[in-house]
Amino acid sequence: MPRGAVLRLVPVAASCWAAAAAAILLPTASPWLAAALWLVVALGAVAVVGTSRPGTASSRAAHARRRSRMPRHAVRRALVVVVLAAAASAAAASHVAAAQPTRGSVGQLALDGGRAVEVRAVVVGKVERRADGTVAFDARTSRFTTGHATRATDVEISVHVAVGDVERLSSLDVGAVVQARGTATPGRAGERDVLVLWASRGVDVVRAAEGAAAAAAELRRGLVRAMGGLPGDGAGLVPGLAVGDTSVVSPSLDAAMKAASLSHLTAVSGANCALVVGIAFALAAALGASRGLRVGCGLAVLVGFVVLVTPEPSVVRAAAMAAVAMLAVLLGRTGVGMSLLATAVTVLLVVDPWLAASLGFALSAAATAALLLCARPLAGGLARAVPRPLALALAVPLAAQLACGPLLILIEPTVPVYGVLANLLAGPAAPAATVLGLAACLSAPFPWLQSGLAALAWVPASWISATATTVAGLPGDALPWWEGWPGATSLTILGLAIGLVIVLRSDGPPARRLVHAASVALVAVVAGAALGAGALTSVVGRWTLPADWSVLACDVGQGDAVLLRSAGTVALVDTGPTPEPLAACLARAGIEHIDLLVLTHYDLDHVGGLDAVRGRVGTVLHGPGDVEAVRRIAALTAEGARATEASAGLSGSLGAARWRVLWPKPGSRAFPTGNDASVVLDVRGGGIPPTLLLGDLSASPQRVLMASGALAPPYAIVKVAHHGSADQDAGLYAAVQPAVALLTVGAGNDYGHPRAETLTILEDEGARIARTDQEGAIALWWSGSAVAMWRERGG
Repeated sequence: MPRGAVLRLVPVAASCWAAAAAAILLPTASPWLAAALWLVVALGAVAVVGTSRPGTASSRAAHARRRSRMPRHAVRRALVVVVLAAAASAAAASHVAAAQPTRGSVGQLALDGGRAVEVRAVVVGKVERRADGTVAFDARTSRFTTGHATRATDVEISVHVAVGDVERLSSLDVGAVVQARGTATPGRAGERDVLVLWASRGVDVVRAAEGAAAAAAELRRGLVRAMGGLPGDGAGLVPGLAVGDTSVVSPSLDAAMKAASLSHLTAVSGANCALVVGIAFALAAALGASRGLRVGCGLAVLVGFVVLVTPEPSVVRAAAMAAVAMLAVLLGRTGVGMSLLATAVTVLLVVDPWLAASLGFALSAAATAALLLCARPLAGGLARAVPRPLALALAVPLAAQLACGPLLILIEPTVPVYGVLANLLAGPAAPAATVLGLAACLSAPFPWLQSGLAALAWVPASWISATATTVAGLPGDALPWWEGWPGATSLTILGLAIGLVIVLRSDGPPARRLVHAASVALVAVVAGAALGAGALTSVVGRWTLPADWSVLACDVGQGDAVLLRSAGTVALVDTGPTPEPLAACLARAGIEHIDLLVLTHYDLDHVGGLDAVRGRVGTVLHGPGDVEAVRRIAALTAEGARATEASAGLSGSLGAARWRVLWPKPGSRAFPTGNDASVVLDVRGGGIPPTLLLGDLSASPQRVLMASGALAPPYAIVKVAHHGSADQDAGLYAAVQPAVALLTVGAGNDYGHPRAETLTILEDEGARIARTDQEGAIALWWSGSAVAMWRERGG
């Protein structure tokens, strides 16, 4: 089939995607957009009919004169594509317009950013544990209450709740009916969730999932239980590979999978659907089933698989594409991949326009398109330098990484250096682990069989986890890149240049040679700059830090990791959410040993990076915690650290500096564990400016701390509590008189940190505001009688 015919439906999908994005980002304008697009459809349909009629003798003569320039059938095909694109776009915009009255009225209730609400809803999205110790899930509401007013609603919301605030946590799964109470804020523009509900008053599971949803949930839990007795990270990886359940993947392995560009293996995307449908199709064919029956079996298995793994965007995209492909098989018109992908994308965007803003959906579509369009040319180009089997193996992960890299930059502004290598090593093991894991999941009624299949699935999964861990530990595994759309655009240009270097030959027509030479030059320049930037974040990086720094806030994303240094002795307050950013910060600062590690509390955004310092800690100063906290401390002491529980009044030295614990109060029943029992430190002297580190303390314990008389203002540096959340006591900041307000916060975080009202409080006190989300790592030290500041991005 000619390439033009293969790509004919791509403009339809692209137009529909653009229209859906415009409609959801500007929902109030969606009715006008839909009306304009339907007008285009009508005019285009008239034009198509006009080009189909034979016309008068004069018009036929005119057509004949133009035939050499543009045949009538070509015009008609172009008009048909325009009409289809406009119709799909109009349908998507009309969907948004129809939903806007309900969405707008519900969203209006939360415009004040903190309205107390109560909702009754059905869980429709995977329940995921987050780095801050909460769980989050999507739900579709049936009843919405604000104050004394109750109304029936049918909108989607996102619910966030602390684990301890969920009644019947084991029953919280897709299909469960819940009652959630808390405060609501509007969802982000373009997202399907109308509201974000912070369920500070708890979530009750009114009714557990029933029917197919309950059966699927039990099967997923059964697979997790079956893997429980197997050793290593591979056991926790099998449920993720088979059914997308990443609940038992350790934070360190999750970080390693992301760093090695292997996290897509646990996303249950097109590869999983292809495996499942292909197996069902092959079995039906082996049993002599007719073509229609084979397609029916494939569709039935596909529907069951989507229910089992929950309908994530990538799964929905892959399932829709598989359904379109099987329909083509049934009709005897086997389609080409890009046509199928374009059709699937168009249908999904019409049914659910909010997918246009889903990064997961975009990544899935981009990866599939890249494999269909680019894998073969890349393999041909690579075959000129390496054996053809290796070229074919390299082409697939390279095409996916070149296509998805620009989108991933929007999440994390780094480029994985060894991603292609990791996928080359782990790729062959993924299908085996997926199929065996899925078989183990479905064999739950036969425990002996499930145990055997689980053990078999553990073998390839362990290989994948070992690959991820090894690759993530290699030096220079992630190169820094520009953030946001500038970064995505520049990486797209670089990816295109890399592709042209591989595909084009250096000989041939002058134009081809010029393009090849320009691409080689661009890749060479960027590679040199990237290697230099990588060196700055590792061995050479310590030379770029001010030699006199005494306080260094590491840029670890949405979490805390603050280094204090006096007379060659180093303290680290918290470790951030994952080990890799902390390890990079320690390497850049030239820190090999942590004399004092302070764990203010045990949320993952404060202790998730512990693996980066294991075996390198002298003393651990920690707050009160639960059984999991005891386990973490025991792991540190087993590797040589000495542990001390912190409470108000405890003090000690750090080189020539002194530290005091101001909070928590010993044996407090009001604030026993968690954020409000965070260890609060006062550190000063020995070159360290008077520094107050507030952990994640909320307004209530802040007021108690201020009343205790333990504070010794003024403070030159104050690490603002809880990443700048809105739950702050303005009186505390007025009392401590901060010269510099340090905000350890992740770029683009889901919580809106730092909140505008907190920034206003700090600005009213005249504090210089330093933010790791905008400025990267931040170094502070005494310079005369003032605090000097160096910022990674901004000097």
